[in-house]
Amino acid sequence: MDKKLRQLNNLRTFDRAACHQSYSKAAAELCLSQAAVSQQMRQLETALGSKLFSRQGRQMLLTENGLKLHQATQQAFNTLTSAFNNIQREGIAGNLTITSTPSFSSMWLMPKLHKFSQQYPQIKIRVLSSNRFENLKQNHIDLAVRFGSDTNIATHDDLQCEYFGEDDVYPVCSVKLAQEMDFNTPQDILKTWLVSLEKPGPFGWDAWFKHAGVKNYQDHQQWTEVFSTDIALSAVLSGHGFTLAAEFLYAQYLEAGTLVIPIQVKHPLTVKRFLVFDTNSAKRARLDIFIAWLKAEMNH
Repeated sequence: MDKKLRQLNNLRTFDRAACHQSYSKAAAELCLSQAAVSQQMRQLETALGSKLFSRQGRQMLLTENGLKLHQATQQAFNTLTSAFNNIQREGIAGNLTITSTPSFSSMWLMPKLHKFSQQYPQIKIRVLSSNRFENLKQNHIDLAVRFGSDTNIATHDDLQCEYFGEDDVYPVCSVKLAQEMDFNTPQDILKTWLVSLEKPGPFGWDAWFKHAGVKNYQDHQQWTEVFSTDIALSAVLSGHGFTLAAEFLYAQYLEAGTLVIPIQVKHPLTVKRFLVFDTNSAKRARLDIFIAWLKAEMNH
């Protein structure tokens, strides 16, 4: 056997460090210490007689030879993973672990999951809610349903990131509040409480007010801040003012006649939806079934 192949363990560590451009992130994924990752990279560089990384701030950037080696390791490990998964390919019956935001999980997925379970009782769904971009492989997650244009940037190169539509964002309030107060123009929203996320990102009230031409909104005093949109919608359902939310989160309440959109001015930005998964997953048969059901439910 070629002596260079004795570096297989170090090559695996190199591949993760190269993907993350970080020794510490590679160490976290591989359950190693950062010192161990650093030592393995020194051993690999010594064996190859070439520098593979150059430090720039907190990032470990690939050298020209490092880039060549990373392209080779990605291809090699993808080939091995695909072969392993083909041998171990599972059937439709079994479990799937899904992760998404708390809002999507509680407001959309859980109210509809019984439909999927009735169609496919042999597939058991486990739901993990998180506002973070969880590491799918490290946490044994089969599918992430994610939102926002930064999803592509945050997705590892060895995972598929598939766009599957987008939704408008509107200010919504309870039917009772709309009946008690007159909301005829965008300016009228300032008559009541506004519920905002602590970290609204690009979908906050500021952008909506500017788009709607509302004046003096900076002087508004009736604000409530919450952690996630499901909490905001819970407050609004009880009559506590307006919140901004993507349509898929409150559609069921519009149909039920408990929420309403009295001011038909949408946010200037839409919420883009993405599915993130491993195309080589051994669970691909049941994963494809769940993805097809999810798309049909969200896009119908």
